[in-house]
Amino acid sequence: MTEHEVSGVDPPAVDQPGAVEPVVDLPEVDLLIVGGGINGVAIARDAAGRGLSVLLCERDDIASHTSSASTKLIHGGLRYLEQFEFALVGKALAERKRLLRMAPHIIWPLRFVLPHQPHLRPAWMIRIGLFLYDRLGGRRGRDLPGSRSVNLRKHIAGRPLRDEFFRGFVYSDAWVQDARLAVLNAMDASERGARVLTRTACVHAQRGADHWDVQLRGADGATRRVRARALVNATGPWAVSFLDQVAHVAHSHNLRLIKGSHIVVPRLFDHDHAYIFQQPDRRIVFAIPYEHDYTLIGTTDVDYQADPSAPRIDDSETTYLCEAASRYFKQPIQPSDVVWTYSGVRPLLDDDSDKASEITRDYLLLLDREGAPLLNIFGGKLTTSRKLAEEACDTLSPLFGAPRAAWTGDAPLPGGDLPGADFESFHEDFSLRRPWLPDALALRLCRNYGSRALRIVESCVRLEELGECFGADLHAAEVDYLIDFEWARTADDILWRRSKLGLRFSPAQGEALQRYVAQRVGDA
Repeated sequence: MTEHEVSGVDPPAVDQPGAVEPVVDLPEVDLLIVGGGINGVAIARDAAGRGLSVLLCERDDIASHTSSASTKLIHGGLRYLEQFEFALVGKALAERKRLLRMAPHIIWPLRFVLPHQPHLRPAWMIRIGLFLYDRLGGRRGRDLPGSRSVNLRKHIAGRPLRDEFFRGFVYSDAWVQDARLAVLNAMDASERGARVLTRTACVHAQRGADHWDVQLRGADGATRRVRARALVNATGPWAVSFLDQVAHVAHSHNLRLIKGSHIVVPRLFDHDHAYIFQQPDRRIVFAIPYEHDYTLIGTTDVDYQADPSAPRIDDSETTYLCEAASRYFKQPIQPSDVVWTYSGVRPLLDDDSDKASEITRDYLLLLDREGAPLLNIFGGKLTTSRKLAEEACDTLSPLFGAPRAAWTGDAPLPGGDLPGADFESFHEDFSLRRPWLPDALALRLCRNYGSRALRIVESCVRLEELGECFGADLHAAEVDYLIDFEWARTADDILWRRSKLGLRFSPAQGEALQRYVAQRVGDA
């Protein structure tokens, strides 16, 4: 089962004869942000913290598209050094350091093993690349371990690999729960005064000299009208269609849509390192420990022309990823081993690169002042989302005389306010104080929610008080928290974005959870 995003925008609706929709006028805001992916919610967070009035709308769920379909990494992009993207890599590595401090519960260090294939890249080239990678982010030996050569016949990561691989390199990057990163940004924005409307599409935007008149439509068909002093187009793969179909604004920029697909298979190795595998086509594929019992393999880079709302992995991509991993692992991977897949569409700036994998992952912020301000966001990635948002708000804030300056560089995300950003100490204390919690559940609550896990268990002294268990270790108390504080409105919101418990749920368990969520949301 795979969850895919629906865009933050909707084509203008055709009124049905005799249909009467309720219309609600919302208060005027400084900033209306369209799109609830990582860029939109990060901008909402930054802007709200600067004292601007902010409204964000997303047609579906937070992070229900590209932002939950990533390879789950906070990284500089080692392979981008080959394309001389030194500024982008340096910026991303600096952000990696910040994000590890801001959200130590959902982001943590991960060591990567690169088995050496001399005919693909010589060892000296890899050593130089890793030397630069270690230093571009300003590492001084105190943050993440540096890179080094390893003997794969002695290193634990060499055991699952084919015997022909005897030399490798190890370096550091970080893992992230991608959809949770977006949700936490939205939560912080909301707690700082922003209004976040999910299941709400922007269907029309009329530009005036000094404001935008915008129509929003909820899932219930109700129309809301809002006036905004500026509009932010953070619709990701729909950034161009938003300009064409909703805002009706002329533009000269194009996006190149690239589909990236991943497969999940039963666990292929028992250690905590990840792998980065070079391929004959000079692409790289990751194999990463995933949800304790699985291995995540990805990603592909395929030009995509269809509807970004419903990307699906195709047979050729599945075969490519299976063969990519099988070139390295002793245990061959077959398409029949795949237990889950997901695909996302990345909106990359079209720089006329011949290969999809060589297109820049940098972003462009384009402020249009031909009337009320319009800020278009083109490109971007998880790792640089905070910096992108800071630059966006630095661009917009002077237009409103925002009372506060940039502030997000050191501010923890919700749940990330752990003493010393020390997750292990927090987890140990949390578990010792609640011996009635099963170890696996205590760890998952700490990893998903950090200090906010206390809100789920604070009134409980035994497991039964967490309420009904729907499957795996998901209890009613956690579901209620997700509905009340994280905009969860369906079972899929919970199982495939705010957690990956869908991998462990049966169809019957999922249906029971959906019934509970529907009743709980209906009663809210």
